[in-house]
Parts: sequence; structure tokens; C-alpha cells
Amino acid sequence: MTFNALVVEKDAESGKTSASVQQISDSDLPEGEVTVAVDYSTVNYKDGLCIGPGGGLVRTYPHVPGIDFAGTVESSSDARYKPGDKVVLTGWRVGEAHWGGYSQKANVKADWLVPLPEGLDTRRAMAVGTAGLTAMLAIMALEDHGLTPGADPVLVTGAAGGVGSIAVAVLAQLGYEVAAVTGRPETADYLTGLGATQIVPREDLTEVTRKPLEGEQWSGCVDAVAGAMLGRVLKQMNYGASVAAIGLAGGAPIEGALITPFILRGVNLLGIDSVMQPYARRNEAWKRISSDLPMDKLESMVQPAVLSDLPDLGRDILKGRVKGRIVVDVNA
Repeated sequence: MTFNALVVEKDAESGKTSASVQQISDSDLPEGEVTVAVDYSTVNYKDGLCIGPGGGLVRTYPHVPGIDFAGTVESSSDARYKPGDKVVLTGWRVGEAHWGGYSQKANVKADWLVPLPEGLDTRRAMAVGTAGLTAMLAIMALEDHGLTPGADPVLVTGAAGGVGSIAVAVLAQLGYEVAAVTGRPETADYLTGLGATQIVPREDLTEVTRKPLEGEQWSGCVDAVAGAMLGRVLKQMNYGASVAAIGLAGGAPIEGALITPFILRGVNLLGIDSVMQPYARRNEAWKRISSDLPMDKLESMVQPAVLSDLPDLGRDILKGRVKGRIVVDVNA
């Protein structure tokens, strides 16, 4: 029995890659303890790298990208999951080293899955996706280091993107004042609709300054950009505040005299890795998403897509043209 998948192939002579929707079968799938009938996947920055020229993060070809998915268990050799269970998967190098979610079926290890929490269906789970999980992990890390709602706002960089959008919505729902950084003025209404109380133009945080410290402005920060902006933001953090840094898969370099905020203000720089999180932390984060993310705001972030849209969308996300969350209906 065959089904549809977006397959990326690499020409042996030229080294160029191409992506197309193809018919594949169960025998083509990699080995796995659980077979999932996939409902939805998403488009993330890493997906753009995997689809784009040169293949980016892909280890072997042919390859099916898609670093997350949600669907229904079709069969399982692991007692934790039975046919009919709704599940969600993010991370674990799925869509990079292991075939991912841009397929109507997927075989994966049981440890990579978590049960779909109450309050989310598979479509909404992928409206959240890896970006939303990363945003929630960042917020949880800030809370672990003492962040509570207070007078000074929490800064969110890259606010119009997937991680930033969900971070803004969740923080606002939890009662925080949120300052949203964007380089696209046309997204201001979108961000205030998600709950941002202040819009910060990107150029305000990318102008080069040699001051070792600036005035304290932010009680915390979810940083989805890194680079020069992170160097500037660290100089503006309140004493003892924390920055949860997601950065970019491209690895933008951090600029500035970073040692001063850490020594003189006790600023914490927290690296957030959503890939190989322990099961308990992932499960807790998904339950928090279900309870703390306002679903009406989640819907306002969603851009629908189908498998045949993915080559173009992969290029768009690498160029910063995507707003919110792209939800891919793999069965449409």
C-alpha cells in the first residue's frame, strides 16, 4: 500500500538537491517501534535547511524532512502506546537523521513520542509544534530562575516568528508585560493582538554601542535571534535576570563585551535545546501549553499548507518571510 511523502533527493554528480511529492510504501520507511498515521506537521527553520539547496542538516538521501508531527498510532511494539492513541513528536533528529513528518506515515522510536495532552487535537498540536514547545521550555527555564510577573516587561526577540509568537501569547496569558521585537513594522498589529504591550523596532537593538552596560529594562528575555541583538540585550537586563536563548540553527555570532553583564549584574544566559529533552520535561511542557496558551490566539498564528507547498515555504522561512506558524496537512 502506498502513500504520499515529500522526498528530498541529491544528485550524485552535481550535489544539488530537489524535493518532490512521491508515492512511497511501508517498506521504504526506516525501522521504528511505533508506526504513526501522520495528520499534520509544520515548517521550521531546520526544515528549510533540509529542503533547501545542499540539504543542510540531512545525513543521508533520499530523505523525508519534517522535524515534528502529530497523528494517530497505527501499530506499536511498545506497551506505552496502542493503536488509536493520539501522539505528538518533536526533536530527536527526526527530519534530519531519521525520516520525519512530511509523510502520511512515520516509523519512530517510542521514547521520542509523548501522548497528546487534553485540550489539543493533532492540528492544534502542530500549530504549536517544535516552535511552541521551545517557547514553553524557554518560559519554564526563566521561571525556574525566578521570573514572575512584575513591573518590568519580558523581552521577546524575533517576535513575529514561530517561537516568538507563541512566547508572546503565553507570557501575556500568564500576566507578564511583553515587549516584542520585530524588524517588520507591518506585524505590529499582529503582535499586539497576541498580547504584546510594547513593540520594539529591531534597529533599536542592533545599533552598535561600546557601552559595557546600559540601563536596566527587562525582567527576562526569550531570545530567538542571537547575534548582535543578543549582545545588546544582555547589557540591558535587570540585575539577576535571565535570558533564555534559542538563537538560530545558522549560529549567528554573539557580539559585544559579554563578560560585564554576567559579573556586574549576575545575568544568566540559559541555552534552550528542544531536541533531546527528557520525557518528563517534554510531557510537562506540553501540558503547560494546553493550559496556558490561549487557543484563539493560537488560531490567529496559523497559515495552512499542503505537501506540494513545502519547497517554496522552505525557502521563505530561511529568508525570514514567514509569520506565525505554518501547519501542513499531509493528507490534503
